[in-house]
Amino acid sequence: MTNQIEKKIAIVGAGTAGVTMAAQLLRKAPYLKDDIIIIDPSDKHYYQPFFTLVGGGDSKLEDNVRPQEEVIPEGAQLLLEAVTTFNPNSNEIVTDQGTVVKYEYLMVAAGIQLDWDKVKGLKDTLGKNGVCSNYHQDYVESTWESIKNVKDGLAIFTQPSTPVKCAGAPQKIMYLADEAFRRRGVRHRTNMEFISGMDDLFPVKRYYPVLKNLVKQKEIKETYFMDLVEIDGPNKKATFEHVETKERITRDFSMIHVTPPMSAPDFIAKSPIANEAGWVDLDMYTLRHTKYDNIFGAGDCTSLPTSRTGAAIRKQAPVAVDNLLAIMNDKEMTAKYDGYSSCPVVTGYDTVMLAEFVYGYEAKESFPIDQRKQRHSMHFMKKNILPMMYWNGMLKGTM
Repeated sequence: MTNQIEKKIAIVGAGTAGVTMAAQLLRKAPYLKDDIIIIDPSDKHYYQPFFTLVGGGDSKLEDNVRPQEEVIPEGAQLLLEAVTTFNPNSNEIVTDQGTVVKYEYLMVAAGIQLDWDKVKGLKDTLGKNGVCSNYHQDYVESTWESIKNVKDGLAIFTQPSTPVKCAGAPQKIMYLADEAFRRRGVRHRTNMEFISGMDDLFPVKRYYPVLKNLVKQKEIKETYFMDLVEIDGPNKKATFEHVETKERITRDFSMIHVTPPMSAPDFIAKSPIANEAGWVDLDMYTLRHTKYDNIFGAGDCTSLPTSRTGAAIRKQAPVAVDNLLAIMNDKEMTAKYDGYSSCPVVTGYDTVMLAEFVYGYEAKESFPIDQRKQRHSMHFMKKNILPMMYWNGMLKGTM
């Protein structure tokens, strides 16, 4: 017999967006207690913004994880299963265990998919042979091991041409590695290269010149329009392909930090709620689905044309929640999302440049200072204040 669950609100994904929206719903509408279900197969919840610091040897992985059941707000049910099918016309979703969840309203916050397999040979060598990545908890600790083992040669840092979560992260670990190499006295023997499938270093005009100058000061070579397509770990060779001409180049490396290609999760991309590119098709201002009026979303799996960050979710979640509650109560949706996102660009072990921007990559800053300057105070905020805000504020629905 098929297991069937009926709830007023189903939330797909128990990451930052899913938990934050559930917590805000229960705070703003206590009558929804026990009428919300969150579906996610993971029993652990990671604070991913700290993966850069873990990879840079400045934090420990075990300090940035909690059991999933501890962060789920009281009044919401957690179903540790993976959604496989959306049936929006009949208001139901189906999991890999065959569970059918019927809902009145659906919120989709399933994150982004890491496509390791799109780089030939990557999975076979990840975590060894100097091949590392901060983008997954299983491999992030190998980044620091790789950095510590560099004595000379070429250290490569990649970024794909696909959308990625936290688009500044590929260069943050590069700046930390540069400082780590200098501290160990190996930087003068070690070349560094940023190889990206994008057209340049950073899309926000206000911060671009500062970061461009930083890379120049640190003597890091830049190569653009080149995607990593193949890695030979044992022989330490990386092959890149030009995104347009398909011309290939190969580099010998002593270490390579890989930012994998990313995409919308397959179970979303193949569903009726996706747009042609595979993302959950939302109105960019109201965060309501363009076709299904009872579906909302937030976070990395959505079509919103902004940078995929935790800071973006902090602004998206209340808009999705407020507009969902409005239509539940037959009121007009008034909340609007302006595309806000931010990137605390870690430029060293005690400096951060805080980039903040909205749709169109227009800068929108929060502090009455020049945020283009690398500051110790912003590093203190990233390392000490933001994690507290995350665990005790965002995930509790209070901010």
